[in-house]
Amino acid sequence: MKDQPLWFKGEKWTVITGLLGIALALVCGLGALLLGTDETPGSGMAKAFSFNAALGIFLLSTAAVSPYSGMGRKSRAFFRWSYIALALFSYFAETVQHIRGVNPRFVTDGSAFDLAVANSFGMVAMLLAVFYLGFAAAFFRKRASQLQPSVVLSVRYAMAAVMFSFVGGFCISINGGRFIGLEGNLIWFHGLGFHALQVLPVIAWLVVRGAMSARLQRTLIHIAGVSFIGGLLAIGLQTLQERTLMEWSLLPLAALAFFIVTTAAGLRASVEAVRSKKGESTLAG
Repeated sequence: MKDQPLWFKGEKWTVITGLLGIALALVCGLGALLLGTDETPGSGMAKAFSFNAALGIFLLSTAAVSPYSGMGRKSRAFFRWSYIALALFSYFAETVQHIRGVNPRFVTDGSAFDLAVANSFGMVAMLLAVFYLGFAAAFFRKRASQLQPSVVLSVRYAMAAVMFSFVGGFCISINGGRFIGLEGNLIWFHGLGFHALQVLPVIAWLVVRGAMSARLQRTLIHIAGVSFIGGLLAIGLQTLQERTLMEWSLLPLAALAFFIVTTAAGLRASVEAVRSKKGESTLAG
């Protein structure tokens, strides 16, 4: 079953909002290069660069898979415009506050405006997770799987990883920062889970383009999804022990092994997709 051309369909404004984040990231990155990162606002602009880029890519990935959610027109529109509004506030808070040399989340001795932004940012972060939970749930309904079973199966795994990432974000907020103990860094657990939304659907896209049986397609997607989540959980457990990932111990090595398996599944899907393309070219010739 070949992939249906649904990627990004109907999500023009989500795509534009995602591209806006990348544009803001470039501006902040340039500012950090010009000002240096040893002190604010340069160091803050470097943080705004990473945040805006990450949120922009996340929105583009969400726009790509949204047509496969099986959501009704009104439900999808509600999610789209709610998320765009929340994203725009997040861009504003991160960019403007860091340019002013103020931490948008954790304010110390700030003005009433700074406190209002920080408090609002906390609420926005919670709403981003709550709305996305509803969006993720749509992929587990029968209506979604009827659109493209392989793609939807990969997105289900990706959504599970994204939920873990949101939990990591809440832990950072509760902890008052990314660092836990002497060597633990929550940012890896928080950030990597979101990338499942790019990695796993791409593997599924390659899988459906290959000349493989439906059983092999599902097997590769299951392997990629389970191993990605396994690697993410290994990272989370290592971090909770307040230990660095840069050590030769069981959990970091397990995480590495899991991600190698995910990569291997992606390579196998790529090989099959190339073989299928060559076969079609040969028949056409």
